[in-house]
Amino acid sequence: MSADLGGAFRDAMAAVCTPVAVVTAMDGARPHGTTVSAFASLSASPPSLLVSLDRGSDLLAVITVSGEFGVNILGHGQSELAGRFARKGAEKFAGVSWSGADGVPRLDGAPGWFACRVVQTVVAADHVLVVGEVYAVDTASAAPLTYHERVFGTHHVPA
Repeated sequence: MSADLGGAFRDAMAAVCTPVAVVTAMDGARPHGTTVSAFASLSASPPSLLVSLDRGSDLLAVITVSGEFGVNILGHGQSELAGRFARKGAEKFAGVSWSGADGVPRLDGAPGWFACRVVQTVVAADHVLVVGEVYAVDTASAAPLTYHERVFGTHHVPA
């Protein structure tokens, strides 16, 4: 792929408004997590979703072993959490309020949360799509955190 095509692709994708989530998993007693915008509902029967993780992701290695992961849908006031979990490093959970829920880390205050069992992985380019069957879910009404034009924001209903 040429640099021109790669840059044009990234610019075009930046124009797509995406929700922001932190995908989490447990490595024994240690929580892991990373920020993603590439996740989606897949099926209602059975309830399933997918997340896309870089092949070299430490979190992907943990999920592959544990067979479970959480998806924490972030709310408008949680852009700091999104930035924290987007960085590399082992101390992402330092100072973050969370709990173990149904076997996976759940970030306190996240308005949406899913616990999933891995049912399939699909290698796609330099990423792996992880398909999870949802076995627990919780939601609260809140403005979502979104990512658009390389900045965090939220969704507003037009007047």
